[in-house]
Formats: sequence, structure tokens, C-alpha cells
Amino acid sequence: MSESRAAHDAASPGVLTRFADRLPLTGATPRISLGEGSTPLVPAPSLEQITGAARVWLKLEFCNPTGSFKDRGMVVAVAKAIEAGYEAVLCASTGNTSASAAAYAARQGLRVYVLVPGGAVAQGKLAQAVAHGARILAVEGSFDDALQLARAVTERRSIALVNSVNPFRIAGQQTAAWEIVDALGDAPQIHCMPVGNAGNITAYWRGYRDSYDRGDAKQLPQMFGFQAAGAAPLVTGRPVQHPQTFATAIRIGNPASWQGAVAARDESGGDIVAVTDAQIRAAYEHLARAEGVFAEPAAAASVAGLLALHDHGMELAGRQVVCVISGAGLKDPEAALQIQPDRRDVPATLEGIEAALD
Repeated sequence: MSESRAAHDAASPGVLTRFADRLPLTGATPRISLGEGSTPLVPAPSLEQITGAARVWLKLEFCNPTGSFKDRGMVVAVAKAIEAGYEAVLCASTGNTSASAAAYAARQGLRVYVLVPGGAVAQGKLAQAVAHGARILAVEGSFDDALQLARAVTERRSIALVNSVNPFRIAGQQTAAWEIVDALGDAPQIHCMPVGNAGNITAYWRGYRDSYDRGDAKQLPQMFGFQAAGAAPLVTGRPVQHPQTFATAIRIGNPASWQGAVAARDESGGDIVAVTDAQIRAAYEHLARAEGVFAEPAAAASVAGLLALHDHGMELAGRQVVCVISGAGLKDPEAALQIQPDRRDVPATLEGIEAALD
């Protein structure tokens, strides 16, 4: 390895290097990276004031290379696919998975195919997959239909499936819980996160349990997952045939990691709750205007859920809370453009500008 490359790897180790002793790697697993992981954990003072919590932290997972939490698991899944001899990867996606798979495949010279529900993917996410050279297969149907087809075709062809049904994806995503414990010196009392296909809540709970078993954490958090009311199969207890929500990343009617999410809820003493699109939109705007955090709509579901818990009388005083902000606002610019802007047309004069200032 050259001196400059060694210096680069030391500066941006990625999760495969940072957590090599805790991930399912072998000597033959390539240590690939785009610099994923090590995302910020920042306080949210406005949410502390509203809820009365001792501290509310935002885990900014949109600081991963492709703008979402997906990169943590994708790097492990792609590395293990290379180790197994695959030359192509495939996924079904509502957008973020396709962007991540396409980026890591491009980096490693693999072919990548993504199945997306036609007309139901935010343009910012689709643009990433296109830019990275993915072949886009638009399926007439929902994400659940696309995932069923993805599973079927990868059983017939020598292509690695890199959705969260791939256990290496879950293994990689649990690294975020390890980082939270490292940063706080313990697990929080309350952990809030969006739930779509449910792989991430499954992964975080496994990560917290691993930290507890290793003695790194002295407690386990209550896990609270939040689904959009129009796409809430884990709340109703049955699949949703035609899920509906403007938060496209969690518009999923039959989560692949259903059992893992239920286990996280039940074992932690938490809950999985539905929040309305209006609640998600309010949290989305609050994050942007009060905390300076531009999240995609689905990512704001964690904060919408925390506020809903507070509104329903949950006692949060003296408790530490972590909310996962799973994806970046630029993933879905259409959502931001639905907000009425404070815009004024003014003449190109100093007097005109000053007259428009408050």
C-alpha cells in the first residue's frame, strides 16, 4: 500500500476497518470503504425544551457517503458479495438502498440492477442511482412487489441480493448503535427511529444488545419505531396492500424484517406507533427551522414520534433520547418545495433590498 493510500485509510477507516473485530469478516473480505460511519450525534435543544427530556440527541445518518444510513450495511453486503465471487448485485428499493448499492458497486466495478416501484421514488434518490450507472428496472407495483421479484431473480441468477434480507446488511447497520454507546458512554434510555422495511430497528437493537453483552453499555434502551399511518403494518398487525404516505422511504406494506422489529419492540419494552403525514411534515419543518437539520420526510418520523409520545403523556424528564435522522433532505427536494417560501420580488436597488428586510 502506498504511503498516501495508507494515510487516506487512516483518516477515513469506514466501518469494516473500525469494527473489524465485531463484524462477520474473514481475511478474504476486502476492506472496501467510501468513508461510511462515524456520523455526528448532535444535541437538539428545541426538542429538549418541548419534551422536557434531559437530552435529545440526533444521530445524523445522512452524513454517510450517499446521504443515508444504508451505507453502513451496504458496504458489508458488497464486500461479502465480492468475497463470494459475485460480479453483480441487485436490490429492490424505495430509493436510498438503490443509491447506496449503486455507489458501492461503481466503486468496486460491479454491475448493479435496481428494482423500483414505478413513479414512487423521490427524484433525488433516483438521480443518484442513475449517476452511478445502475440499470433501473421500474416495476408496475409497490416496493413489496419489487422485493418479491428481486428475491426470485437472485435465486435463479448469480447475482447477490443486497436488500436488508441479506444478514450482512443488518450486521453493518448495527454499527450505528455501537457508535452511540461509544459517544455517550452508555445506551440512551429512549431510542426513536423511522420504520419502513424494519431492518434498521432490528439492527440497532442487536447493536445495543451486543454493547450490553460486551459490558460497553450498562443499560438497554426502550426502542420506539414510527411508521406512517398510511403504511403501518407493524401497528395494525397485518400487511398493507396499498401503502400511502408522502414519506416515500417508509412507504412499505409488508416489512421484510417484521419479526426482528417485533422482537426489538417487545424485548426492549418499547413500541411501534403510527404517525400521520401531518405529524411527519410538522416534524420535518421543525427540524429544518429550529435545529438546522434538513432531513428527508421519512427521517423526520423519528422526531414526529418523539413529539407524539410527549403529547400522549409519556414522562421524559431526566431521560436521554436518541432520534435517528436516517436520510438527507436533498434526497426528496420535492417535499421541501411544497413549503410556502418566504420570498419577495424586489427591485435591484439598495433601497428595494432594505425595504424588504424585517
